[in-house]
Amino acid sequence: MIHTFLAMAPQGGQSGGGGMFSTLIFFALIFVIFYFMILRPQQKRAKERQKMLDSIKKGDKVVTSGGMHGKIVNVDEKTVLLDVGDNMKLKFDRSAVNTVTREASAE
Repeated sequence: MIHTFLAMAPQGGQSGGGGMFSTLIFFALIFVIFYFMILRPQQKRAKERQKMLDSIKKGDKVVTSGGMHGKIVNVDEKTVLLDVGDNMKLKFDRSAVNTVTREASAE
């Protein structure tokens, strides 16, 4: 077993510095792939979601993250008031809005 480890060790004047450089290039390449495949699309989705949350207004029909469908009656800085039918209004945190199903009509 000791002979196996000795046979794998660099012989003579070889320092193994080239192996470290290729390892650094490999990790840099992994990071670049990780950035373009995971981080960048995630940041783009977060920006689009924030833009959607900032643009909601009275009269929009929305679906919350819990699946509640309703029409926005009032919009505050951090909350929205939804009319969910039969004159029942529920207050949700603005971040609970998942999708806008239909924009408010021109009034």
